[in-house]
Amino acid sequence: MSVVATSAALPGERVGGWIDAWVEAHAAELVETRRTIHAHPELGYVEHETTDLVLGQLREVGLEPTRLDHGTGAICDIGDTGPVVVLRADIDGLPLFDLKDVPYKSQNPGVAHACGHDAHTAMLLGVARLLNELAASAEPGMAHGLGGRVRCVFQPAEEQVPGGALEVLKTGALDGAVAAFAVHCDPTLDVGRVGLKAGPITAACDAVKVTLTGPGGHTARPHMTVDLVDALGRVIIATPGLLSRQVDPRAGLSLVWGAVGAGIAANTIPDSGTLHGTIRLLDRDCWDEAEKLIRRLVAEVVAPTGAQVQIDYQRGVPPVVNSPGPIATLTASARETVGADGVQPTEQSLGGEDFAWYADYAPIGLARLGTYGGGPPLDLHRGSFDIDERALSIGVRLLARTALRALAGEPG
Repeated sequence: MSVVATSAALPGERVGGWIDAWVEAHAAELVETRRTIHAHPELGYVEHETTDLVLGQLREVGLEPTRLDHGTGAICDIGDTGPVVVLRADIDGLPLFDLKDVPYKSQNPGVAHACGHDAHTAMLLGVARLLNELAASAEPGMAHGLGGRVRCVFQPAEEQVPGGALEVLKTGALDGAVAAFAVHCDPTLDVGRVGLKAGPITAACDAVKVTLTGPGGHTARPHMTVDLVDALGRVIIATPGLLSRQVDPRAGLSLVWGAVGAGIAANTIPDSGTLHGTIRLLDRDCWDEAEKLIRRLVAEVVAPTGAQVQIDYQRGVPPVVNSPGPIATLTASARETVGADGVQPTEQSLGGEDFAWYADYAPIGLARLGTYGGGPPLDLHRGSFDIDERALSIGVRLLARTALRALAGEPG
């Protein structure tokens, strides 16, 4: 594709115009790709069809992507030697039924793209194709090449704990990277808006299972048993309150029980019972101590009851902590993409996101991309979730500008 600027613009502005024109010319293809992925969602680590689509589109334009060793997901470099900037998209769906009545409704019952990963993947495919053409461009006034490499990571299993990000990091994909960027669909923001925040933007999220056992018996003689229902109740009521007095309130630690099970008869004390809950918190340092603290408190609460306790604690992901430099880069790129009025602050959420692990290897920036286009709210992780597809073009323009700015060493 050849785009000739109509004004005597600076080279950077000419490249920006080229990006906008490329996206406009390929907007329908972005939508088609997103809808194809949306109609064929796959759960984490079994995203074989999605990975094949990604590999096919990249190879079609002459790129040489590699499939991750696990079997799903892919990595593809664009550009020459030099600094490396990573762009990441997650590719997995959720175990939900798609409740929408649309032509691109999920064809895999019980699996749906209810978190926008289909959009993330379609956008990154668009960015890869765009940058591949730009790297080879001989357009007058444009620099040949990208000034480095853009590494596009199509990551599996973001929705699983502790997340497919760890599989990507094992490959060395982040080694030596100067920065890593991602966007996430945000149905609370109007399409055409980008939410940004330096510092923590998501929460840590862990899972805990508490199993209590003891000799059961007749409810007429509780003194001859271990009353596990009473013991479970003590853990349910006491532990969250005790936690709130053990950590700095600013850490935002929250323990919420989501499931409890014990017994089948009104006149029988059971011999086992279980609790399942999630722990969410806003502070990385507190996350590092949370497991030890919860294990101690649960054991102390249970001790007077005589029950035996087993605690299965599954660490999830730390909070995503955006670095100031990448956020400055995203902010400048977002202003060029949607205008200064389209860029707004965003709050830290209690949702989890395994992009957090990338921060152990490079400064990171996660942006929230507005996808709301009117009508009833379509929240994440619901079978009704959908996006205003105009957001796809905005996301491609934002990520392409961000990658080029980061390679040029321009924070803002």
